[in-house]
Amino acid sequence: MYSFSDLEKYLDTIPEKEKTPGGSIRVFHHGKEVFRHSFGFSDREVGVKMTGDEYYFMYSATKPITCATALHAWERGAFILSEPVWWYLPEFKNTQVKEYKPDGSYTLVPQDREMVIQDLFTMSAGLNYDTSSTEIKKIVAETNGYAPTREVMKGIAKMPLEFQPRERWNYSLCHDVLAAVVEVATGVRFSEYMKREIFEPLGMTKATFRINDEILSKMAQQYWFNYSTGEAEVKGKTNDYIFGDGYDSGGAGIITTIDDYAKFVQAMSMGGVSPNGARILSPSTVKLMSTNMLDEKRMAQFSTWRNNAEYGYGLGVRTKIYEGWGGSICSLGEFGWDGAAGTLCSIDPERQIGIVYTQHMLNPHHEQTHPRIKMLVNLALGY
Repeated sequence: MYSFSDLEKYLDTIPEKEKTPGGSIRVFHHGKEVFRHSFGFSDREVGVKMTGDEYYFMYSATKPITCATALHAWERGAFILSEPVWWYLPEFKNTQVKEYKPDGSYTLVPQDREMVIQDLFTMSAGLNYDTSSTEIKKIVAETNGYAPTREVMKGIAKMPLEFQPRERWNYSLCHDVLAAVVEVATGVRFSEYMKREIFEPLGMTKATFRINDEILSKMAQQYWFNYSTGEAEVKGKTNDYIFGDGYDSGGAGIITTIDDYAKFVQAMSMGGVSPNGARILSPSTVKLMSTNMLDEKRMAQFSTWRNNAEYGYGLGVRTKIYEGWGGSICSLGEFGWDGAAGTLCSIDPERQIGIVYTQHMLNPHHEQTHPRIKMLVNLALGY
């Protein structure tokens, strides 16, 4: 019998210790759910307790599903990882690159190597994460707030690259651009392709890129952690990474519930196949996705994030490649990512463990909560 008492006790301390008002968790082992728990409040101000049925902005926990969707298209020959991005998005052919001087100023120079699709998966394309850039704002204004994905890409392509492709690792809008590549390569709007090929086969009936009044009424209140006061304060139910109804944010656009998102994690922990037999990816593709793709130079930047100790970076996911340094006790090859409001996605194909943890607080304490959750799950399962 599994005993999750230590994990449950820890989760129940989070509202007091980390000032996160509430959250939920789902744990799977060998494809079966073995633990679920909710704690605290979904709306602290009005005293509504967390039930586990709430909607959340998944933020960057969108990225693993986006990359899985892109790999689904890749498996069907829609593109090859080594192909130039501009073959699909011509606006990226002549994107210039910043060349910095010792005083911090820079000049613009041409690309000395082509940006390829794999660079988008691995956050190595040279892009930044400036979602409030004048180029993006101009597209939003010109389209009256609709912001079609392909039009936004034209704005992003006008922003100079921070470095030559593959020169560094930099967390950025890479997966937003990847979503646009998939849209062009398949001829299907990205959100529709994801719905058809990932959401529907897995029975993810609540996952969406579009918000409405019904979803808002069922969404957990969103908070942000104020480091000056040491308290969580109400942020409101908005997501600054969604530029408009026409924009499919591959990096931060999914809105769903924990049980809906868990269906993806459950399938990926079983090699890309859901309990109902739906295969979204082949086991070899899941293995490729979770293989470290960074060389030593790019690993130097990636490793500056404390949560990345023991980890490399695969095709859009953090993947465990070292034993002992961070003490996670997950097996080698465990992979996943997290979201700006605190969602955790952890997939361990060797042990067939899947973990989804959700909360709704920006500036969350990832470094404190996520490693503890993964450790306590593995210990509870006898590893």
